[in-house]
Amino acid sequence: MAPLLDVQNLSTSIKLTSSTVHAVDNVSLRVGKGETLGIVGESGCGKSVTGLSIMGLLPPGGAVTGGSIKLNGRELVGLQKEEVRRIRGNQIAMIFQDPLTSLDPTKTIGYQVAEPVRLHRNVSRKAALDRAVEVLGLAGVPQPRERLDNYPHQLSGGLRQRVMIAMALACEPELLIADEPTTALDVTIQAQILALLRDLKERLGMAILLITHDMGVVAGHTDRVCVMYAGQVVETSGVVPLFRETRHPYTRALLASIPRFRQGRENALPAIPGLPPDLSRPPRGCRFAARCFRATEKCRAEEPPLTGPTSAHRYSCWHPLNEPRTLAVSGVDVSGTTGTDLVAPDARSPRTADGIRTSATEHKPETATANGDREGPLLDLRNLVKEYPVGSNAVLRRNAARVKAVSDVSFSMPAGTTFGLVGESGCGKTTIGKMIVALERPDSGSVTFGGVDVAKLRRAELRRERRDLQLVFQDSHSSLDPRMRIGSIIAEPLHAQHWGSRQARRERVFELLAEVGLPKNTVERYPHEFSGGQRQRIGLARALSLNPRLIVLDEPVSALDVSIRAQMLNLMTRLQASHGLTYLVVSHDLTVVRHLADRIGVMYLGKLVEIGSGSDIYERPAHPYTAGLIAAIPLPSPAAEHAKKEPAITGELPSPVHPPSGCRFRTRCRFAQERCAVEEPEPRSFGPGHLAACHFPLRTATPPETTADFAG
Repeated sequence: MAPLLDVQNLSTSIKLTSSTVHAVDNVSLRVGKGETLGIVGESGCGKSVTGLSIMGLLPPGGAVTGGSIKLNGRELVGLQKEEVRRIRGNQIAMIFQDPLTSLDPTKTIGYQVAEPVRLHRNVSRKAALDRAVEVLGLAGVPQPRERLDNYPHQLSGGLRQRVMIAMALACEPELLIADEPTTALDVTIQAQILALLRDLKERLGMAILLITHDMGVVAGHTDRVCVMYAGQVVETSGVVPLFRETRHPYTRALLASIPRFRQGRENALPAIPGLPPDLSRPPRGCRFAARCFRATEKCRAEEPPLTGPTSAHRYSCWHPLNEPRTLAVSGVDVSGTTGTDLVAPDARSPRTADGIRTSATEHKPETATANGDREGPLLDLRNLVKEYPVGSNAVLRRNAARVKAVSDVSFSMPAGTTFGLVGESGCGKTTIGKMIVALERPDSGSVTFGGVDVAKLRRAELRRERRDLQLVFQDSHSSLDPRMRIGSIIAEPLHAQHWGSRQARRERVFELLAEVGLPKNTVERYPHEFSGGQRQRIGLARALSLNPRLIVLDEPVSALDVSIRAQMLNLMTRLQASHGLTYLVVSHDLTVVRHLADRIGVMYLGKLVEIGSGSDIYERPAHPYTAGLIAAIPLPSPAAEHAKKEPAITGELPSPVHPPSGCRFRTRCRFAQERCAVEEPEPRSFGPGHLAACHFPLRTATPPETTADFAG
């Protein structure tokens, strides 16, 4: 049966001012009708450029330099622009990675969803808007007709992604290209979007090309997989054989880099050393050779062909993995590895995966007492409340509606430990982090650090206290001044605190760069010259410059590939051990928090709903919301993903301006009863240091203990 999409030997280059990037090199793939093909790999491997080449949407300087792209047997390469426009949005549609920047902020949702219908179907404005309402409803947007007059900024991230899906479906395309459709979403919304795409594919019979770097998404939502590295396909097969009989070392390394629930803090994550090659000067031979410990001289001299025992499973490697091992993922045995065969012998334990030697006991957390304290908390938060006025009266703060960002939150942190705050976007995690470092002041409550309430300090006193309090921002790109060199960025806190002489500050910068694994010549370069992982290392170096006691890490690895993420998590663990740091980690990625944190707090709509150790939260959750977050995490196991029937948590997060009465989670909880609407649940004990606020918990409560570390 002829494929719907047939790409053969595709090569795409992007011409820059002084060089040409060979972004896609000799890529071949096929997508059948009603099939989902996943393309997976690190950033810069050519996944998105492949999709843009198919769509005819390459950036300035980009061009298809070789190969063929056929849709239903029709050649797309070389078509006139007008012909491509007739196909794009009609027969082929695309969901872009970032819906906020992809949607026009000056036009309404109705106009943007109806636009492709008017262009391709030549219908009236009313008929196009009626179709917009229909596809918005199909995409799961509540009250779709009421949304027609909304603008993109008025919608949540999940709703904006649904609008993008509705735009793509408006003309019933045969092929849908989804480019990282859930990368910026919480796990709960991600699960809903992926379930929606699967349902739409079955109902409409369309094919999907799913571009992602998440192996869990690939496991649960694709039929076949192409693994790309440095612009080339290195392995391709059905999804089950790929996980069961992995042959290419790069594919195996991607799988092993994923943090697992049962992998404790004492074990460093296997990470792929180094970075992908510069595609303006592709290396000879196998492009993965420089990062592969199995590489030989033949690998560096000759490029391996894409071949295999059958046409259904092919790989390009001179030394393929012939003995697949078993890897336990959340109780499910899937093909993979323990990770010890993925990095060079000198990068294994007792070295971390980024190659820096540590002691055998360095990563082991101390044993906490029942309330999490050892010798008294370094940080103590009591009854924190923070609200923001919104609306037309917000400036004068008179009769303004108020966003209830944080509502009566309390917990403490002993020195040298890591506390993880998890929850969906908008639950108040980042606001708490900002109050800890005094970038925001609470409306009421206290933030006591080392016995001092930082919320009450004057500016001069606060500047001195900030030597011990640092923040690593979520967006490493926008948080670094693009006009400053890296050396000046790292040294800026030293200047502000009048630390040392000019020579001493310069030596301190070099010392910090060495600690985070960056070369000395980094000081002369600018932020845009670095990858996301390197910029995050720079942010860490800056935060460490004054030897702080506590660092708030706001989504420190959310924008990174799985392999670079593993390097960063290992680095953060090593730095904590060597400097005696205390971390507050803010994240919506529960696997990351499980790997880093001693204790974890789960937040929902400004409230702390559960708190406990990592084993309490992940193995014995008491609150339905916690259990739903865990169930929504994509697992790198086709069997485990296909066993999931429906998203564990459905619906949108309620408005923080008008949160639900009683239990704030009740509108999305399948256990909710009338009591939940009228009575706010009090925290109850479910074991030493394990507390949850729920009228109908998933576990039996234990005899009462102090709840001071939960709700004051």
